[in-house]
Amino acid sequence: MTQNDIARLAAERPDFAAIAAWIPKGASVLDLGCGDGSLLRYLNETRAVRGYGVEINDLDIVSCIANGVNVIQNDLESGLSDFEDGSFDFVILSQTLQATRHTEALIREMLRVGREGIVSFPNFGYWKNRLNVLRGNMPISSELPYQWFDTPNVHLCTLHDFETFCRDHQVTVLERRVMSGEREVVLLPNLLGSTAAYRFQRGL
Repeated sequence: MTQNDIARLAAERPDFAAIAAWIPKGASVLDLGCGDGSLLRYLNETRAVRGYGVEINDLDIVSCIANGVNVIQNDLESGLSDFEDGSFDFVILSQTLQATRHTEALIREMLRVGREGIVSFPNFGYWKNRLNVLRGNMPISSELPYQWFDTPNVHLCTLHDFETFCRDHQVTVLERRVMSGEREVVLLPNLLGSTAAYRFQRGL
């Protein structure tokens, strides 16, 4: 991967840089719903991670192999029973949280298999999404590119929703980064941020 490729990925997926900033060099990483392996390639190039991906889509599996990514074909909804407790430093769920049906069980499994978890997801509370709903339409954007009838998303949430979930399920949020494009949002993040990334661990 060239420096141009790294810059392009960072521009297309600002959450990649946010995630990478939390991961020390040489860490072990499990990427759930890894797609074509782009995040793991990015982390390998920028953080020299030791990583595996989990993906179910056949075409994405082929892309992972072409990208030099170690990948295991498995359905996240069936759990992570193939992995022992504490197998990884970090378990990542990047732009996949909203497409999972059994969110509570998956977060619990992430924190069993990994020392820490990282998730990123589109913020449904973003002002443009609210405006679309106010106008009577489901939002469509770069973060939410699907029509209502073909979307894989089943559990869209806001920043407040996710933080309430963590508090109610004994999950401790360690860090949060909220973005609008590549710009970090500090003021009114639940309103002005289109994407969020969280780093968390089991509650103390």
